[in-house]
Amino acid sequence: MILGGKMSVANERLPVLAVEAPSARSGVIVVGTALAAILGFAVYHAAGWKLALLYVVGLALGLVLFHSRFGFTSAWRQIVAVGQGAAIRAHMLMLAVAVALFALILQSGIGLSGAPKGIILPASIGVALGAFIFGIGMQIGGSCASGTLFAVGSGQTAILYTLGGFILGSIGSAFAANWIGYLQSLGPTVSLAETPLGYGGGVLFSFLIIGAIAGGSLLLQRRRNPPPIEPAPVARGWTRVLRGAWPLWVGAILLAVLNAVTLLVSGSPWGITAAFALWGAKFLGWMGIDISNTPYWTVPKNAAALHASVLADRVSVMDFGIMLGALIASALAGAFVLHRAVPWKMAVGAVIGGMLMGFGARMAGGCNIGAYFSGVASFSLHGWLWGAAAIVGTYVGVPLRPLFGLGNPKPTDSVC
Repeated sequence: MILGGKMSVANERLPVLAVEAPSARSGVIVVGTALAAILGFAVYHAAGWKLALLYVVGLALGLVLFHSRFGFTSAWRQIVAVGQGAAIRAHMLMLAVAVALFALILQSGIGLSGAPKGIILPASIGVALGAFIFGIGMQIGGSCASGTLFAVGSGQTAILYTLGGFILGSIGSAFAANWIGYLQSLGPTVSLAETPLGYGGGVLFSFLIIGAIAGGSLLLQRRRNPPPIEPAPVARGWTRVLRGAWPLWVGAILLAVLNAVTLLVSGSPWGITAAFALWGAKFLGWMGIDISNTPYWTVPKNAAALHASVLADRVSVMDFGIMLGALIASALAGAFVLHRAVPWKMAVGAVIGGMLMGFGARMAGGCNIGAYFSGVASFSLHGWLWGAAAIVGTYVGVPLRPLFGLGNPKPTDSVC
């Protein structure tokens, strides 16, 4: 949230203290826990213990994302609009921990589903263009892929429009899969681990990039003196462990660990948006519209997912877990509230932004999680290209937000 209080002295800011969290929503906790247990049993019955375990990882991801308020959209908006880089540095901590853990796992070749494999894609025109489109969309739509899931789970009904747009954009990309595939091929496939120094060299090179970005954000922040990040309401004493809020650095470390656990269990890193295309295709099939002959769904792997239960799809199961985990976390924090009235401008922006992200994610080979987070952790150059292009998209998207009733941080705000 953006507050309008101005500082009398621009270079001096008083510390902003977090307010105490409201009482937990016990009824929502009971319902959310019951739903989580029922769905977990259904996943186990449909697909076995590995997917059930990944579902639990999804629940944990939802809890961490909400309690740490860990976002990508707001982080990039803050650095672009006012030079606030605290969240960007949390991202770099997350990437550093993930790079170290992924190096150990990938080099060992040991996992519960055979030898784990990272996400290595060409650093292509498709990645750059898709991430640029995604960067615009996430500012207009109000959230990224992971943010959409945990916001929906925590009762932010406006983001349902974003999720709907995400699915629509993903459906549209299925018809352009051949063109998208061509754009994705226009670039070199580069793994930073494929050097004479192997994974050790990849870790070192990744740390150098991470350190440069973190240091640059700190220098920019000191030069521009932005308002601090608004702290989330926090529970007092030991209950903070269960009820939040958690520091960003805690969220960064836990997200990296959970991504590494996903790699160990499934053999592939964490991803989100492939499920949106599947949900859209399933819904159209239920409506009697068959899109199984479109280019995207004729790929054998995608065709198999389309004809199987959605509870047998790894990405879908984890996405369901994230939403329910965020629901439970928000209820524990006393923050679960259904916002029924959504201004029409915001609703339009959410749908448009979601559509841009859905299409952009498929063009780029993934979203802020599957392409950026997991791509960088896998030592793929395309992950860094994705991040750079999405930042450029953010520069375009931030000035468009007021057209859809959304605000931006200002240097004179008390918090951002």
